[in-house]
Amino acid sequence: MEYFGYFASIIIGLSLGLIGGGGSILAVPILVYLFKVHPEQATSYSLFIVGITSMIGSFSHYRQGNLKIKSALVFAFPSILSLLLVRKVILPIIPETIFSIDGFDITKNFLIMVVFAFLMIATSISMIKKSKKIKEPKQINFPVLALIGFLVGLIIGFLGAGGGFLIIPALLFFANLPMKEAVGTSLFIIFINSLIGFSGDLLGGVKLDFTLLISITAMAMVGLFIGTQLSKKLDGAKLKPAFGWFVLVMGIYIITKEILFK
Repeated sequence: MEYFGYFASIIIGLSLGLIGGGGSILAVPILVYLFKVHPEQATSYSLFIVGITSMIGSFSHYRQGNLKIKSALVFAFPSILSLLLVRKVILPIIPETIFSIDGFDITKNFLIMVVFAFLMIATSISMIKKSKKIKEPKQINFPVLALIGFLVGLIIGFLGAGGGFLIIPALLFFANLPMKEAVGTSLFIIFINSLIGFSGDLLGGVKLDFTLLISITAMAMVGLFIGTQLSKKLDGAKLKPAFGWFVLVMGIYIITKEILFK
């Protein structure tokens, strides 16, 4: 299963390179089901893998002029605060077994995976649906952008997800950025949030297999390189629906496995 896991890790970077997101919603399931990493620990691995991969991707977009620093920082700062709040305060106080229903234990790990699956399904639907032309506002709504950043940080902190498909719409609607700039700026925000979240986990004493971590990250970066090259030749908008169906199937699989085969 590990060999298939390394192959699947390429898809993390491939998604980021092609459409500017999606890597994070694949990382945790790959870590949990193919590498048998503990779900809560997998969120720490995911933050590092997606963070490093997004850093490389955002640098590439910076060279192309697609990175808007001010909008990124307005979004990133409040999201960092909420991310650290979740990972340092909220997650540690959630009991391993939250409650039971007729002998079925609702555990912290179960909650993480099920919430993650529902996020995958919601994300997949947004990718499968045809995009409507967005009417851009005349001015950047920085207060709303900061508020959304705070809310996205909560999700990133709990799930170890980069949140690209939540960040990009916010940048389109409230930062008045065209799609290419939204993708580049989103990758930069994901990089900042993910690595700060990972650093907090590391300082908090989370034990990690760094050989495994570096190996998966290297495979993700291979995927990023392939995706970046393909994105110059292929239309990312046409690839989104296909990737959306793949994510939808994975989300349904996780829910089925966690509920029916627990």
